[in-house]
Order: sequence, then C-alpha cells, then structure tokens
Amino acid sequence: MEAVADRRIDVNLASQLLLEMAQERSLDLLLHKLVYRAVARPDMACLQIWLVDKGDRCGNCVRRQECADQSRCLHLVAGVGKSATGEMVEGPPFNDPAERLPLGHGLLGQCAVSGREMMVRDLTQDTEAAVGMGWLERYEVKACGVTPIQYKGEILGVMAGFAREVAPEEARLWGRIFADHIGAAIANARAFEEIERLKAQLEQQNTYLQEEILEAKAFGSLVGQSDALRQIISQIDLVAPTDASVLILGETGTGKDLVAHEIHRRSPRKDKPLVRVNCASIPRELYESEFFGHVKGAFTGALRERAGRFETADGGTLFLDEVGEIPLELQGKLLRVLQEKRYERVGDDRTRLADVRIIGATNRNLKAEVAAGRFRQDLYYRLHVFPIRVPPLKERMEDIPLLAQHFIDLSVRELRCPKPRLTRAAMSQIQAYNWTGNIRELRNVIQRAVILARGGPLRFDLPMSQPPPRTSCPKPAPAGGPARKFLTEIEMQQRERENLLAALEAADWKVMGSGGAAELLGLKPTTLFSRMKKFGLAKPGR
Repeated sequence: MEAVADRRIDVNLASQLLLEMAQERSLDLLLHKLVYRAVARPDMACLQIWLVDKGDRCGNCVRRQECADQSRCLHLVAGVGKSATGEMVEGPPFNDPAERLPLGHGLLGQCAVSGREMMVRDLTQDTEAAVGMGWLERYEVKACGVTPIQYKGEILGVMAGFAREVAPEEARLWGRIFADHIGAAIANARAFEEIERLKAQLEQQNTYLQEEILEAKAFGSLVGQSDALRQIISQIDLVAPTDASVLILGETGTGKDLVAHEIHRRSPRKDKPLVRVNCASIPRELYESEFFGHVKGAFTGALRERAGRFETADGGTLFLDEVGEIPLELQGKLLRVLQEKRYERVGDDRTRLADVRIIGATNRNLKAEVAAGRFRQDLYYRLHVFPIRVPPLKERMEDIPLLAQHFIDLSVRELRCPKPRLTRAAMSQIQAYNWTGNIRELRNVIQRAVILARGGPLRFDLPMSQPPPRTSCPKPAPAGGPARKFLTEIEMQQRERENLLAALEAADWKVMGSGGAAELLGLKPTTLFSRMKKFGLAKPGR
C-alpha cells in the first residue's frame, strides 16, 4: 500500500506546479523547473522535452539519411535523469543540447507528427520505439510515455517520460494536462522573450540613434565641424561638470553666448535657470540692484521689492556678458559674493546664500584692463579659473558652409520666406569674404539675401574677394629669384571663354533658371548671354 501511495501523483503539488508554470516568463526556467519536479517522483528515471525547430545540424547529423524533412526536426531542449541509486544526472545521455531526432522517426518523432499520445510498457522488447535511446538498459528504464505538446492546434514538440516500471493509469491523464499547460506556457514564455528581444532591439536602436544625434549635433547650438570648434567643445566637456568659473574670450559676434549656453546645458545645473546679464547695458547707478535686488523704499523709485539676478539664478548659472564693463566700484562687491557665496539686497540686512555658477564673457583684453587699473586683479583671477577663447570666423572658414545653411533654414522659419537656393557660386563668394563682423555679420547678410531672393538663388551684396588685412609689409622677392607668372590679355580672354564653355556644358547649355549656367557662374542671365555672344559660344547643332 505504501509503495502504491508513493506512485500516486500529489494533486496539490501538481496544481502548484501548474500555477508556477503559468507565471514563468523564461522558457529555460520553465522547462528546467518541470523536468526536475517530475524526476523527483520515485518511479521516474528521466523526463525530456523536445521541441520542433529548424534543421540546424543537418550537415553533421548522424540521422540525416533517415530524415524525410531536413528543414525541421526535434531538438532536445531540457532533460534530467536519475540513476538507480537516486543520483540526479543533468548531462548526457538525458540532456544533450546537440541531440536531434527526425520527425516521424521512432516513438518521439511519430508522436510529433501524429499528435497522439504513445505508451510503451516494455521498451526492451520494442527496439523500434527505442531508437536513439541506447541508454535505456543501462539506467534500467522499462516504460515510456510520450505526449504531444500543442498550442492552438499546432504541435510544438513532445514530452517524454521514462520510468522503471509501468506508470499508473492516472499518470497518462496528468501527462496530458501537463502537456497542454506546457504548450500554453511555452507560447507565453516565447511571447515574453520576443517582447524582451524587441525591447532590447529598440533600446539598442534608440541608443544608436541618440549617438547619431549626439554625433550630428555634438556641438549643440554651436554649428560647425572645424578643428577650432572641436577644441572649444573639448574644453566645454572638461569644465561643464564642475562648478568652476569660466571666462569666455573672443571678438564681438563670435558666439560667446552660445558657448555659455552649452556649458550650462552640459552641467549638473542644466535643469536650473541660466540667467544672462548684459553688463554693458545696465546704468551705473542700478548695477547693485540689478545683481543683488532691493527692498521696497531702498532708494527713490524702489516702489516694491525686487529679486536680483543672483537670486533668480539660484541653483543655476549666472552669465555675465561683457563682464569687463562692470564699474570698478562694484567689482569688489561682486568679488565678495564669488568668494563668500553670500549677498544682501540693497536696503536689507538679511544675508542670502548665492548658489550660482559664474560664467563671464568679454571682448576686452582684461589683462590690459588690470594693468590700466580699470579691472580688479583679484576679480580677474577669480573669473579666469578656466578661460575659453572663441576664435573669429576667419579662423574657422571651413565652418562657413554649415553656418550658411543653418542661417538660411533659420531665416526661412523666422522671416516666413520661401526657401532660396544656395548656389556654388554664392558659396564661393561668402567663403572668399573676410568676415570682420564674424558670425553675426554672416547671419545678417544671409537674412537680407533670403528676403531678396524670394525663393530663387541667393545673391550676396559682397565684394568677390576681400583678403584678410596684412599684419606686415610683404617682403620683396629675392634678387635673381623666379619671376612672378602672369597672363596676357589674350590668355585671360581664352581662360574666360574656356570657363564659360565648361559651365554651359555642365548645365547642358541651359542658361537661365535653377541649375543653369548663369546660376553656376553667379552671373545674371543677361550678362552671360552678352559674354556668349562676345566669345561666339552657341549650343552645338544650332
């Protein structure tokens, strides 16, 4: 009686296992849990799960000649055995990930094709059923039951149980129940794994796209790819994560404010305000109130309380543009705030904390201002912790094409103008010009050209060439040196004719309109017609 009771399936344990299977999201864990629980029964010698999958080992499979369908076969995906002494065996022969069985071959293959349960009470007498299982006798296996694993009519694989004695009749019923639940659980687990795979793929794509965006917009609001700009970005990346004061140096119109914005955007304070103060536009008598604020009645006209820029920028960044314009008498108070991180509103005795990061910018030579006594030396060193020099446009001429296109797109949006065409001739013109007004001048010129173009080709009202001013007189050529090469008038006219002909051929002899020779050369169509007539140029065949 006791032996019979041991062979019966515990309904409570079986129900618990079914619930756990339904909640398992990992296919490997699901099958691992199932085979271990099953082999824990005293009469079980082994349990295997075989799933139908693609034929991936046909080249070296020992049963290739016996396989009718080499596109699919049974894969052994989980299995565990138990020796006669009760020792668990996880590996071969019970579990070998390389093991394959042809569909329709042997007991397991027939079950996978027919979808019918199969039972063999004495495997030692049924050699055909025992194909591929030479380990049966060694482990004293006598009986075998194979149940198809199905989900919504599709056969996913088979569950094979091996016992040392014939299992009770109820084992077949439980085998069917478990096989059905395994089918649903496998479908769920595969769905979850597919979701996780797609999620990981999307995350990877998102990371890649972010890297692409970061690469494409690595300079943030700073447009260009020149070495000079790359040097600025490397300096920004170094100082941005710190709270060090930064002094941005450069000529007017070079984009010092954009550098300040990039420092703030890449800093830990990016979620707090960036407050800009144009120190050149504040009346001298209002500097202290502008920086630190005032209380009501502090001076004539102070009709209400007012927070200063330090208080507004609390936790963020205070950008002091044109910092060299701060009056000398206020520089000492600014220095105190930078050193002690404390200040008082005008007319108030309450001390407030100043949790701000200072970024200064100037087009002045502050060292010379210090030497002249117009700027405090101690304040200069306090601001000059990390200087960044912004080069003028003439030192980053390779950025002009990107800047031009950026300003064209910006002007089209802001001015609501039709988008013009930037021709090669126009690009050559703006690249040959010496932009003494820097990027600001370039933007203004492009805005004017966009308005005048009215959707046509851009034309810039600039000299064709304006070389940078020389810093020293040119040295005469050494005596006896090679003479400077020049062209005669006839040679010049021949060159001009060849150039006109090349442009006409490149435009397929189209003179006017988009892509025409006149647009390529940056000439008016009437001017080109006149020169064609002068040099006797006409479309072949006319």
